[in-house]
Amino acid sequence: MTITPVSAEDLAAVFAVPPLPRRTGPRRTIDFDAAEAVAKHIHDGGITRYLYGGNAFLYHITLDEYETLLGWLDGFDAARWPIPSVGPSFGRAIDQAKLVKRYTFRTVMVLPCNDPRDARGMEAGLREIADACGVPLILYLKSEDGFGNDKDAGLDAVGRLVSDGVAVAIKYAVVLDDPKRDPYLEGLLRRVDRKRVISGMGERPAIVHMRDFALPGFTTGSGCIGSRACSLLFDACVQKDWSRAESLRAEFMPLEDLRDAWGPARVLHHATELAGIAPTGPIPPYVSVLGDTQLQELAPVARELRRSERPERSGAKGAPRVSVQAN
Repeated sequence: MTITPVSAEDLAAVFAVPPLPRRTGPRRTIDFDAAEAVAKHIHDGGITRYLYGGNAFLYHITLDEYETLLGWLDGFDAARWPIPSVGPSFGRAIDQAKLVKRYTFRTVMVLPCNDPRDARGMEAGLREIADACGVPLILYLKSEDGFGNDKDAGLDAVGRLVSDGVAVAIKYAVVLDDPKRDPYLEGLLRRVDRKRVISGMGERPAIVHMRDFALPGFTTGSGCIGSRACSLLFDACVQKDWSRAESLRAEFMPLEDLRDAWGPARVLHHATELAGIAPTGPIPPYVSVLGDTQLQELAPVARELRRSERPERSGAKGAPRVSVQAN
């Protein structure tokens, strides 16, 4: 079987980073009926790329759960492009790679590692992970020391990984008070074609990244609730209608503020249910649920974003997720 490579054009889009609902009970099993309801809502708003990672709490997923998740993702129809994550540890990624290789995913994302690391070690490990998965990687840059303390050596390693085809994209998610002033991103873009770098922090820096740095797309968590508005935000950025883009972005800020204050993934998990999209159930360790007072504050914010999803709003078109042909 052959899989269509990930082109730069494929990255010019919105990438949803959805939550992963679970059933109430001691085992907290994945609720795939609810997960499908979330995925359908995202697709109905015009978003066709699904990146399952941190918002799905995959950092601590068991291998049995992971295998089941891959089977579900592999069953997505051709209008959806599913991207699973591996890691964050090297050993876990290698174990997961054996399962990934059974399927026809076009790429996988490597979750960021906080363990002892340096640029040469990270580069060597990522090359092994890509080889074990049988597909190229999306690298997740969440901090300037993601490849060790030597920033330049780390960026050089990222450049080589992309140049050699080991990585096909970068999810850039280094949080700054002022995203317009970002020497680290500038250094990355001197080494990697900007068409291969997507803004990876939701709506807050998306306009700056697409306008000032000419990045081709962005990831979204809150767009899993406001999917039509998120599609329209992307379209406005592509059309360089920055005033309209700012207006659309403002719809997401109340929820984004709470995500930044209380934890992005757990707020999105609860908000998805409070917005009436699907029951999301319990949150797996090591993250706790929100308190009652927090849920009371979150509920109207989540519902207002969902109400903004007016039927007359049309979403952006997405590309097919994969083309498979027999050898």
